Amino acid sequence: MLKNKGVQTWARILHIYVSMALLLIVLFFVITGITLNRASWFVSDQPSVRLLALPVPRVMLDAEHNALIAFIQREGGLSGQASGFEVYRDSEDGELIEGEISFSFKGPGYNASVFIDLVSAQAEIEEQRFGVIAILNDLHKGRHSGAIWQAFIDVTALLMLGFIITGVCLLVPKKKSFITGLKWCGWGSLVSLLLYWLAVP
Repeated sequence: MLKNKGVQTWARILHIYVSMALLLIVLFFVITGITLNRASWFVSDQPSVRLLALPVPRVMLDAEHNALIAFIQREGGLSGQASGFEVYRDSEDGELIEGEISFSFKGPGYNASVFIDLVSAQAEIEEQRFGVIAILNDLHKGRHSGAIWQAFIDVTALLMLGFIITGVCLLVPKKKSFITGLKWCGWGSLVSLLLYWLAVP
């Protein structure tokens, strides 16, 4: 079936155009693979830090979580996705003595921790930015990057799979090239397994 002219034509078309669609994407994952593997060469241990004190209207403390998150994000100039709330309260005779709401915003190469004192209605915010390379590394891993970017990684993986399958389809009818390709595949797999065996104690 793979020798069928129609199958070969479609396999060639898909192989060529999928490879072109993936060109810059694969280059991105290649480069960030290196920056991830050698993070100490590229990523600074000291992020850029911004500290911020922000008064919070008491009405916001009693509002739903999404409203409070939106207020803090807007007024603090923060980005990223919010985590869940952690709430601590200590009351005596029905009166609040001590209390705190804490949560964070996380994004690629980004973190902001928020602590809101329930007594003083004051938010203390620490924002950390880890730089461009850290952003690219987190995007490579899909870390704190949101559902759309994670779906993009899934689609990219499927396109890569299609690229491989169409490449095999084009090779199979060419017996000599196919056998040579199988040999390279076998040797590459054996070398990879050997390196894994040597690297893992």
